[in-house]
Amino acid sequence: MSGLRARQKADRHRRIIEAAAALFREAGYEGAKIETIAAQAEVSIGTIYNYYQNKGDILGAIVSMEVDEVLNAGRGVVARPPANVGDALDTLIGIYIEHSLHYLSKEMWRQAMAISTQLPDSPFGQAYTGLDRSLTEQIRALIARLQEIGLVRQDIDGTALGELVFNNMNMMFIEFVKRDEARIPELRAAIRRQNRILVAAIGV
Repeated sequence: MSGLRARQKADRHRRIIEAAAALFREAGYEGAKIETIAAQAEVSIGTIYNYYQNKGDILGAIVSMEVDEVLNAGRGVVARPPANVGDALDTLIGIYIEHSLHYLSKEMWRQAMAISTQLPDSPFGQAYTGLDRSLTEQIRALIARLQEIGLVRQDIDGTALGELVFNNMNMMFIEFVKRDEARIPELRAAIRRQNRILVAAIGV
């Protein structure tokens, strides 16, 4: 019975997240109502509050789902990276960027960033920071793997380099999210252009 209950709970959770993501896109974060999310997810309002305290928590769960999926996809790149440093970084970062608007709109990203900045010590703020840390760790892991197979110089501080690559990508992503007219191919090209300088400096 515990297995059945767990599956039912997971199904309710999935329905809530999918309904909320669709409604946030359609009505905007501020315009979305918990009652409407519950109706579209076919659960009671009480069920939603069993899982989440407010809309911010639901948005946080959507961000977590987004990042978890790209981290899962990124593990394959870390395990079997392309045999070129630039291609390896571009492939991993490409996974992050190309998937970024799958569940979240730019307006939703702006809201998530605002909550994490205004309430850094809240559960949402701490979770958001943790997700950024996980992405940074994966980039570090890729650099360590490239050092292992002899594509990146051994004297390079891989931890600092991973932080540098993430921080630069993250800042450019924030600028991308600010502008509704900005497009993913432009963002990827800009990140690729800047990373070429690093690749030239760290390659064997």
